[in-house]
Amino acid sequence: MSECILAEQTHAFISSHKWQVAVLPFGATEPHNLHMPYGTDNFQLEHIGRRACEAAFARGAKVLLLPTIPFGVNTNHLKVPGGMAISLTPTTLLKIIQDVVDALERQGVPKLLLLNGHGGNELKPLMRELHHRTKLFICACDWFRMVADVYPLIFSDLGDHAGEIETSLGLELFPQLLGEPRAGSGQVKPSRLESIRRGWLTITRPWHLACPDTGVGDPAAATAEKGRRLMEVIVKRLADCLCELAAAEIDDTFPY
Repeated sequence: MSECILAEQTHAFISSHKWQVAVLPFGATEPHNLHMPYGTDNFQLEHIGRRACEAAFARGAKVLLLPTIPFGVNTNHLKVPGGMAISLTPTTLLKIIQDVVDALERQGVPKLLLLNGHGGNELKPLMRELHHRTKLFICACDWFRMVADVYPLIFSDLGDHAGEIETSLGLELFPQLLGEPRAGSGQVKPSRLESIRRGWLTITRPWHLACPDTGVGDPAAATAEKGRRLMEVIVKRLADCLCELAAAEIDDTFPY
């Protein structure tokens, strides 16, 4: 039982505290190459959110971790042969956030951090949709972008889906769920359009065409030690963000 995990606490405990920040994790349920579980994004978020919130709470920040939303926006996975991706639309995701924001505002929580662990969950446009509808301060953190600067210091392959980075985290956080069959190579078929290959145009990646094993990046060099090193940075940075956010006074010019 952890003091800052809503799902593990009682009404007696929760109602006796004035919470400064709620943290809402957003994951996904989708294939991650051939060797990682469908809940990879959710499992990573649960560890990251718990450790960072516990560290911030221990430093005096009244932060409360809400249950993870286990489904994300991954409609581009639905044609993967034999896949079982469970996808929301952006409209549905907006409605979920809107209802959570309404509940938190009614209960006096002034700030909400949307903690995202899935690349398909584009939360900023949804925050803009809610900006004029609520007094709640809403911000978002994509943990995988928050620590992108340290990837080259730890990893040899910077693939973004079930490659060396995510596999290393899996080996550190939930090794019992990784195993046979052997991982695919994580090679992505290049687009025939040069403008897409060079990043001038962006698309919704059609997973069934781009990478047959649903991996992006070679996981062969992954180790639990690399995952541990990355987690140390993630937890430290996120806990610092939470402490700063919790301590900040909201006035007419916040956050400026």
